[in-house]
Amino acid sequence: MRLTGCPLRCQYCDTEYAFHEGEWQSIDAVLEAVARYAPHFVCVTGGEPLAQKSCLPLLERLCDAGYRVSLETSGALDISRVDARVVRVVDIKTPGSGESRRNLLANLDELRATDVVKFVVCDRADYDWSRALVIEHGLAQRCQVFFSPSHQQVPARELADWILADHAPVRLQVQLHKYLWGDVRGK
Repeated sequence: MRLTGCPLRCQYCDTEYAFHEGEWQSIDAVLEAVARYAPHFVCVTGGEPLAQKSCLPLLERLCDAGYRVSLETSGALDISRVDARVVRVVDIKTPGSGESRRNLLANLDELRATDVVKFVVCDRADYDWSRALVIEHGLAQRCQVFFSPSHQQVPARELADWILADHAPVRLQVQLHKYLWGDVRGK
């Protein structure tokens, strides 16, 4: 589920509609809507979900309802109060995003083995910066680490070649929906 609102403005953002679109709903209404799909897994994303004051209670209620829950967050807001049952996917902003100054690096100390840290790589400088941060903070020993090519800026194969050449302890992640459906807006 996608929550509206984001205080960041990454240059590669592909969900700008999430800055302002959407409608106010109670947590009960959201839970009812989710239940209609009968999912086992629920991903809460945005925008920046943690910018919404009801995000933490929503995550808790989703877990209480028996769903496996993940949160995709920018890494600019504190993750320490997120329910321990939630898998936190923290998107560390690279210099190429235009928002790296917003990274809350204290979040790295909060990461658990079940969490994921993700870097969207815009160019070779971003790759080198990200790899150095992974090494400096021992991220690969603490959680899963994904490097994702910024769509139409770095070919996935080129990023894969860099990772392989360096034996980097990271996984390549692509935006599969873009390969399947292009830049068509999802529901």
